[in-house]
Amino acid sequence: MPDTPAIEVRNLAKQYATGKRAVDDVSFDIHRGETFALLGPNGAGKTTTVEILEGYRSRTGGDVRVLGVDPAHAPRSHRERIGIVLQTSAESPNVTVAEQLRHFTTLYPRHRSVEELLDKTGLGEQRNTRIARLSGGQRRRVDVALGIIGRPEVLFLDEPTTGFDPEARRRFWDLIDEVKREGTTILLTTHYLDEAAQLADRAAVVADGKLLDIAPIDEIGGAEARTPLIRWRDDAGTQHEERTQHATERIRQSTTPMHDLEVIRPSLEDVYLGMVGHR
Repeated sequence: MPDTPAIEVRNLAKQYATGKRAVDDVSFDIHRGETFALLGPNGAGKTTTVEILEGYRSRTGGDVRVLGVDPAHAPRSHRERIGIVLQTSAESPNVTVAEQLRHFTTLYPRHRSVEELLDKTGLGEQRNTRIARLSGGQRRRVDVALGIIGRPEVLFLDEPTTGFDPEARRRFWDLIDEVKREGTTILLTTHYLDEAAQLADRAAVVADGKLLDIAPIDEIGGAEARTPLIRWRDDAGTQHEERTQHATERIRQSTTPMHDLEVIRPSLEDVYLGMVGHR
């Protein structure tokens, strides 16, 4: 149904035989057409959660739905509606880029053309290069091309820009914005907080398998965590710090000199590190 979330997660749990709980009672929804970032340190449970939603990993408890279907029992027709960019590549190294893309177009009824994919991912010059001879960043672009080849309704991006240079990352951002405008729902995991801030509408932060917060990207962590910080040194050399929503007014009202004055407005990275840094 169009009004239902594209992805529904209820009390999701994953516990391994060792007793480790990789995912511990996590719940969230992702709306149709939304780009949603799942953030957290290594070992937080991000990839486990995404792999359960993709249907690659079983769950211990809870309920999940992707486009209304339990991914653990999804038919092939459902998988044709899903695009996946895994952390690790799965291409055939002995074929060329164009050959790999051409093969995958046969698997989807609504596929993009090979030429469109080469253009969108900046791989035109490598079209006749064997995948084994590509750089790490170029291979990652092939992964992205394969993820969007079938015009998916839901796209999973697990650390998609690992190995990209800054220019390639910007091109990737433009591509994802274009895919989003087509109506695709996107679930992104990334360690690049600027990437999450650029692409995501909302974000969830997880650590130790637990959900710490979920909010629009510019509200994550709450208002207090985003309060500007004033930092200065007085005449005696003593360092001072003060958080206030009215930094300019506070500085103007100061009756003593404020040396080495800084006003720091927390970025998403600052807020994120404040939430998970001690972990």
